[in-house]
Amino acid sequence: MITSLPQAIRKLSPRAQARNPVMFVVYIGAVITTLLAIWQPSWFAWAVTVWLWFTVVFANLAEAVAEGRGRAQADSLRKVKQDTTARRLDDKGATTEVPGSALRIGDLIVVEAGEVIAGDGDVVDGIATVDESAITGESAPVVRESGGDRSAVTGGTVVLSDRIVVKITTAPGETFVDRMIALVEGAARKKTPNEIALDILLTSLTIIFLLAVVAVGPMQQYAGQEPDPIKLIALLVCLIPTTIGALLSSIGIAGMDRLVQRNVLAMSGRAVEAAGDIDTLLMDKTGTITFGNRRATELLGAAGIDAVDLARVAYICSLADDTPEGRSIVELCVGDFAVEEIDPATLAAARAHQHPEYEAVPFTAETRMSGIDRHGREGTVEYRKGAADAVARWVVAGGGEVTASVLEQVERVSSGGATPLMVAVRGSVGADEGSVGAKTGSVGGKVGSVGGGGGGGGVPVVLGVIVLSDVVKPGMSERFAQLRAMGIKTVMVTGDNPLTAKAIAAEAGVDDFVAEATPEDKLALIRKEQSGGRLVAMTGDGTNDAPALAQADVGLAMNTGTSAAKEAGNMVDLDSDPTKLIDVVAIGKQLLITRGALTTFSLANDLAKYFAILPALFSSIYPQLDALNIMHLHSAQSAIVSAVIFNALVIVALIPLSLRGVRYRPAAASRLLGRNLMIYGIGGVITPFLGIWLIDLVVRLLPGMG
Repeated sequence: MITSLPQAIRKLSPRAQARNPVMFVVYIGAVITTLLAIWQPSWFAWAVTVWLWFTVVFANLAEAVAEGRGRAQADSLRKVKQDTTARRLDDKGATTEVPGSALRIGDLIVVEAGEVIAGDGDVVDGIATVDESAITGESAPVVRESGGDRSAVTGGTVVLSDRIVVKITTAPGETFVDRMIALVEGAARKKTPNEIALDILLTSLTIIFLLAVVAVGPMQQYAGQEPDPIKLIALLVCLIPTTIGALLSSIGIAGMDRLVQRNVLAMSGRAVEAAGDIDTLLMDKTGTITFGNRRATELLGAAGIDAVDLARVAYICSLADDTPEGRSIVELCVGDFAVEEIDPATLAAARAHQHPEYEAVPFTAETRMSGIDRHGREGTVEYRKGAADAVARWVVAGGGEVTASVLEQVERVSSGGATPLMVAVRGSVGADEGSVGAKTGSVGGKVGSVGGGGGGGGVPVVLGVIVLSDVVKPGMSERFAQLRAMGIKTVMVTGDNPLTAKAIAAEAGVDDFVAEATPEDKLALIRKEQSGGRLVAMTGDGTNDAPALAQADVGLAMNTGTSAAKEAGNMVDLDSDPTKLIDVVAIGKQLLITRGALTTFSLANDLAKYFAILPALFSSIYPQLDALNIMHLHSAQSAIVSAVIFNALVIVALIPLSLRGVRYRPAAASRLLGRNLMIYGIGGVITPFLGIWLIDLVVRLLPGMG
């Protein structure tokens, strides 16, 4: 508070005060009492004047403290921004060094180990580990790769290993870090609908009390007492809702600040408020409920085929597959089955279709298979892996058959929530298979004897099944139980088949699931929920999630996701933890509860001021009103000054609560309402009586308070 005091003083300009109607009335009152105190000085006049100015400064202080916390975070973010040099790729593949500020949307840049990424974008080629600690605060490096939903990179982060090509997706000055700085500083914060509605209520109450106080003057004149403008201004300031008027802005700023502390960036205060009223939560499966891309976890050999033999063929099938799933198959075969690796140069030539012996067969949406054709002296051997039904058709078309035991393996893997990939081979394998590696050569002979024939004309043989698993993130079932306690329905939406979706949903503990969902299906589901008057939250990380994220009342995009997803959502989770939405919901509810609790307290503490100021104004002409002086305040002057001092000090006392927020516990709305009415309603009635009485004990000792 002390460090924010200079900023609070700077906010005393009329233009700054005019943004808050309630405090602007106090500001005008302080100006008028200052002029009156100069014209007719007295201890009483100056005491009221000084404390009215303190009231305005304390209100500014609440906002300045909240903004100061944001500026501290913004300063740390500015350190991330560097005027870096980027290596831009041209159409011919040559690189040119340009300043980061010269990059435009669509530019391709090359970033290697030790270099800073010059702008926001998506990885379109390669894989690398990236240090994002400056953005997320997490020291562990993360993997960013092409061909998946973990392709987005942020300008200012550092590549730690390997080489990637990044496609720029944002213009200079509009990067993720730029938006974060504007938001945490409050420069881009707009009032929410709830905040606007409360502003209207407070302004209406202020006008009503202003009219009431204006009417008091003629009443005093009619009774034969000359009205005192300073006392009337003091009465007005004490009756209008100055407490919540002073704290309202800081409550909103602090709500967004609490999100930033949890590494969630809210693009608007509206999203934070909406999170507090969420009824339905839609969650994408891959990368949200489960760990990103599927990984190979098991190899199941067909009858007569050992898993080690299957691993050697699965390894060859996956050499040209640069997808995350393909890389995981290679890692499984090498790590768990000790398959001897092919020379990297040979592999690169095969992928580029420039090797005389190996020819890569890429995956296509039509074939739904990939693999390698190996041309040897005795003919061509075709290695294939892919979707079970696609490989089965390929085998049958070539004259082979898929045994019942393999089909049972496929069914068992699917029903268990995993994805089966079938592995098959066609053609004979001669002695020269040894060029791939001695171990692979021995497998080739075995496979060749099974497949029979040469020259690529053999009968295709199914060797087994690769199991790709979606691993559910730990703690998901407990998190969903917490959401259920909050009254929030959870729905998993996925493009997987119903069997896989059902197994994952059961393991994760969601309330419902939608399988084989297209982006249009997700959008239609959100609109259906919203048409029933329910607020919907959606989490996702892929480009296909972008329409749903944009339609949802709260769209939480994962930072590891694509740029399209982050642009569509109104919140971004820097930790890419979908369960963070529970924290977002709790913060949203805490924001609403804090605003309601302090509004209740502000209105309730007016009661004590009636008993303090009204007897002070009228007891001399209506002695019967002295019975209302239940606090036995010393005099009319001390009563008014004590009420004004309490009115100012209570703002300072509540600043920590407005920043920290009222504690939220998952419970029914009626129970929360009863609890807050008990604490802040009754507390708002009792506290001012005690506070004004204690202040009066000190004020009565001052001169001019007799």
